[in-house]
Amino acid sequence: MTPAPFRYFQPTEIIFGVGTLDRAGEVVAKHGRRCLIVSYPARHAFAEVYRRIKASLEEHGIAYEHFDGVVPNPTTDCVTEGAALARSFGADVVLGVGGGSSMDVAKAIAVEAVHDGSAWDYLFFRDTQPTDLTLPIVTITTTSGTGSQVTQVSVISNPQEATKSALFHERLYPRSSIIDPELVASAPPHVTATTGFDVFCHAFESYIHVRHTPYTDLMALEAMKLVATYLPRAVSDGRDKEARERLAWADTLAGLCIANAGVTLPHGIAMTIGGQCPSVAHAEALAFVYPQVVEFTYASAIHRFAAMARILEPELEGSTDEAAAERSPEAISAFLMKIGLWINLRDWGVSDEDLSVIADHSRVLPDYKNNPRIAERDDIHRMLLEASRREPSTVAAG
Repeated sequence: MTPAPFRYFQPTEIIFGVGTLDRAGEVVAKHGRRCLIVSYPARHAFAEVYRRIKASLEEHGIAYEHFDGVVPNPTTDCVTEGAALARSFGADVVLGVGGGSSMDVAKAIAVEAVHDGSAWDYLFFRDTQPTDLTLPIVTITTTSGTGSQVTQVSVISNPQEATKSALFHERLYPRSSIIDPELVASAPPHVTATTGFDVFCHAFESYIHVRHTPYTDLMALEAMKLVATYLPRAVSDGRDKEARERLAWADTLAGLCIANAGVTLPHGIAMTIGGQCPSVAHAEALAFVYPQVVEFTYASAIHRFAAMARILEPELEGSTDEAAAERSPEAISAFLMKIGLWINLRDWGVSDEDLSVIADHSRVLPDYKNNPRIAERDDIHRMLLEASRREPSTVAAG
């Protein structure tokens, strides 16, 4: 059958493989000579990685300054501090090193350093948008999770508004991205589980997205299969080289998917949770709400939820689509238990009142419109309350 017309766009040069970190100077030199490195604090576990990057930059004659003020759930204040350093240093290229937080801050700095106002003035729904003044962005990812190394998205939080939102523009695609699976080997089990589950969510939500295409479907299915097979192994043994390499590839595939299709209802809710409860990591928020969203949605996309359930539970291969799809909420719940992410936000002190506020704001972002079944505010509130009543898991991670 001939596919319906679609567009696929990906301008990022992908440099993938063990040992590619040491090409940092060579890659950055294609885009600038004065580099602002953006990362978590230099005392972080990746201090040796930062040292190797700087040595490579020096080898290629690139001047650099290091902004190491990135924080989890990065804020507008963090971006502004980095942008001021970029301006004073005269940076002509920005290098984001780390997970999604570092890469997203690097993208936002690339905008704010050369535009009027702050990065918050250039959110996806504003009249003002990034221009060709935006500094070129290079990324080196140290997690297998967010896909930010191949997307046009930068997620930031505004503490004054208790809101989390995003810049979304083709100027924010990294020019080049180094994906070295070796860098992920030291990630602890919980970080491995959360980032890996985010990969699964990106792939699955692009697969059920109203703008999915045959191209993104191929990548999404492959990414989900890789996560289902290799994430439990990586959570159990972080030094499992094969698992780390396969998850790094799954993260890249899922990032390519969301760059061209997007995410759906769970991400809109999880973003709101992150804005209201900054101590909750993005994928923790996803894990909290996912079983309820799957239960709410599966009947509206039977074939696609059946495919997801069969990936997580291969014994469903002989079942009808209807039977497999009906099993999908239990399948995702069992997978979350397996990787140690059977989460209840009450453990963070989140109250019924907080959940009501989250429900009030979960439709601010347009992600819910991309879901096969549209959720009203009360639907979301009910899902949040149901999730908050779940019992603790007795299944150990891995």
